[in-house]
Parts: sequence; structure tokens; C-alpha cells
Amino acid sequence: MNQEKLKASWYAEEQQAQIKGWDFSYLEHRFDSGENHLPWDFRQVILQYVKPADRILDIDTGGGEFLLSLGHAHALTSATEGYAPNVALCREKFDRLGIDFHPMTDARKMPFADQQFDVILNRHGRYDANEIFRVLKPGGFFLTQQVEEWNDWELVKKVLPDAPRQFKGHCLASQLKLFQDADFEILEQGEAYCPIRFYDTGAFVWFAKVIEWEFVGFSVDNCFENLLAVEQEIQNKGFISGRIHRFYLVAKKK
Repeated sequence: MNQEKLKASWYAEEQQAQIKGWDFSYLEHRFDSGENHLPWDFRQVILQYVKPADRILDIDTGGGEFLLSLGHAHALTSATEGYAPNVALCREKFDRLGIDFHPMTDARKMPFADQQFDVILNRHGRYDANEIFRVLKPGGFFLTQQVEEWNDWELVKKVLPDAPRQFKGHCLASQLKLFQDADFEILEQGEAYCPIRFYDTGAFVWFAKVIEWEFVGFSVDNCFENLLAVEQEIQNKGFISGRIHRFYLVAKKK
């Protein structure tokens, strides 16, 4: 194992670590995200509740990839996003398509009128239960899939063994209570741990640098010795693994 060559290759991955929207195609064949192992298909869950004439909103849409995959009428679709690089991407994409787009950094102050939407979606983003209630029509639905508090924890500890958990308490039980307290009826819920695997250390470096809110303080320089241990594990087993932690819920405004 030539450490200088490894470090140079990992530096190169670190420099490449950027993402548009929520596109991980750079890592194709180099990792298994675990998403395909979830016991539910969030897209199919959504399609059970969205009718063609519904006015829908997607909060924290990323680059809009998932929203557009639903195939809903653009004139009946709104979206928000707060991450600056994605805001620019969404403006270009959605303006061309005729989708109503609003930059939004504070989920507690949504730029919409009361009772405006039939369905509100949120996939791995921020939200406020009371604001969701305000902008939903009576009988409207809120559907979310969320990254839970233990997500990627085993992987974080491989390179940042002293790191504190970043999203402690963000779990299905706590969010169910929030929506029940906000006068929603819970129609569906689910929680799952699924395996995530990386087949080369460079892919893991790229991922850890992009997912900076989980791998706080990560860099090749800061974590080099631990990355060598990761490399050895991959050489021995063919991969390193952790677990993703997800939940979903469907809530109806009473």
C-alpha cells in the first residue's frame, strides 16, 4: 500500500466532491446507497395520494429530480429549495418548465397563502408541522421520507471516532408526536435500517466530503490514518459497510 499514491488519489476525490441537486451518479458502481433496500417505495406511496387535479408542493426539492419523476402537471406544481447552488439550478430548470418555484431557507415561514395545497411532499428536507397545517387544504396530505438520527453512524465513526451525533432525537417517534400535536391524523408510517456499502476508499472520501453535515470536520488530511484503516478493510473484504436509517409518514390534515 503506497501511502503517498493513496493520499494523492484521495485528494483528487476530495477536490471532485460536489453535487448538483441530489445526483450521486459520480459514484455509480462504486457504492450501494441502500435506498433500493427500503421496505417501501416512497414514490409509489406518493402516487397513491396525488390526484391529477391536485395542487402539490415539494419542500426542499434539491435539484427537482425526484419531483419531476412524479410526472405531475407543471402548472399545478410548486417547489422550494434553500441550498444556494440548488436554488440557481432550480430557477433555471423550473422557470423553463412553468413550475412555481420559491427559494426558502426558513421552513417556519413558508411563502404561500393559507390552504393553498392538496398535497405537500418532503423528501429528506426540513419542515414545520404547523406551517404544513396552515398551507394545506382541509383534508390535504403531507408525505415525507426522512433521514433518521442513526444514519451512516457506523461510517462516521470509522473516520471521526470522537464525533458527536448531529441529529440526535430526529426519529419517527418524535415526528409522529409533532404532527399529532398539530392536529394531523397519521395514515401511514414506517422505519428501516438498510446496508450501505462502498467498494473503494476514494468513493467514500467523495461521499463524506459531500455529506458534510454528517461528517463534520472530515478531510483527507484530518482523517488520513483512519482512511488507511478503511483502505485495509476494503482490501480484506471488498467493501466497507454501514447502515442508512430512514422513516416515512403520511399525515392528513383534519
